[in-house]
Amino acid sequence: MIKPIKFSQDIVNDMLRRTAREAASVDDAVRDIINSVMSDGDAALFEYGRKFDGVTLSSFKVSEEEFAEAERLVGEDYRAILKRSAENIAAFHRCQLRKGFEIEEDDCVIGQKVIPLESAGLYVPGGTAAYPSTVLMNAIPAKIAGVGRIVMVTPPLKNGKVKPEVLVAAQVAGIDEVYKIGGAQAIAALAYGTESIPKVDKITGPGNIYVATAKKMVFGVCGIDMVAGPSEILVIADDGAEAKNVAADLLSQAEHDMRATAVLITDSQNLAEEVSYELERQVRLLPRYEIANKSLEDNCKLIVTDNLEEAVRLSDKLAPEHLELCVKEPEKLLGIVRNAGSVFMGYNTPEAVGDYYAGTNHTLPTGGTARFSSPLGVEDFIKTTQYVKYTRQKLENSADDIIKFAQSEGLTAHAESVAVRFKK
Repeated sequence: MIKPIKFSQDIVNDMLRRTAREAASVDDAVRDIINSVMSDGDAALFEYGRKFDGVTLSSFKVSEEEFAEAERLVGEDYRAILKRSAENIAAFHRCQLRKGFEIEEDDCVIGQKVIPLESAGLYVPGGTAAYPSTVLMNAIPAKIAGVGRIVMVTPPLKNGKVKPEVLVAAQVAGIDEVYKIGGAQAIAALAYGTESIPKVDKITGPGNIYVATAKKMVFGVCGIDMVAGPSEILVIADDGAEAKNVAADLLSQAEHDMRATAVLITDSQNLAEEVSYELERQVRLLPRYEIANKSLEDNCKLIVTDNLEEAVRLSDKLAPEHLELCVKEPEKLLGIVRNAGSVFMGYNTPEAVGDYYAGTNHTLPTGGTARFSSPLGVEDFIKTTQYVKYTRQKLENSADDIIKFAQSEGLTAHAESVAVRFKK
């Protein structure tokens, strides 16, 4: 049983020591995979498919027949759920659209134009679970941004196919192409291109440590959204919260991954003790018991603070991916929260609401990076270009300032590029 502990600075320091135990061996393995894909293209992808996914494929691209089969298997009821979720996601993300601007004076114009990326590659995990929700969360902002071509990669099942729910989600979201390839090799293929898989301008989507490491290594060749780590949830709860609900919310992230983190911070000792009991009871009922239980044993903490404001201060230091304000008046705490990927407010807003349906994005910064990073959104699929136009008179009026500024940096050619225009 996980015992509640009283808040102390030592606890904070311990939780902030985010280790990278596997980093060295993973880096070497991922670098080898990327190099192989760069040099051997499809041949390397076929070999890694046999080695890591246990399948022998004749082609990577999902066919129209496979999409049609997925539709039959899933059925209209599930497709309708995906559509309703997609509508909510689209409504939220349309509010993120940015417009360019232009400032015009008598003798100059300066401005900025907003341009969607030409192409994006979306990574959708497979393995221990498959995520049609991730398809929607990544593809819909890209569509709203106006990305020209959207490609999805995902690991195949042992039968060489993709989970039907994932393919139907790809249809609902309007993805252009789907390829059956996963892991670091899929990231390398999207970044560099192969005979079958065209390179893209940006890669988004979560994955395991190999995928995250590969995204980090290819950054610069193409863009990436973030380097995401294991899932996290932090629940701030008062004595009005129900222990069974809080425990269930903590387990909703613990079941993701043995390395996932679930933390409760409360000002109620009684609640902490009740949640401890509920965690032990409920985890045994989960089909993913071994994963969730290992996550709890290694990474779960139940912390008791003197008050809720202290709980928020501690949460801000940890900067969790998901933050639940399971309290009577969540609006008061939201006003002082600075660092969190996504915030879920009140007794009736479990984190799963955001994962699937509310419309907010579930691709979120992890590992404390919510201190300086944001959730995935439309902004991730656009870029901006600035422009400026001076008249001769405006340049002449500004020439002395520009020339002196350039000379102060020792860049005489910069200065001369202005001065030469006024020499006879």
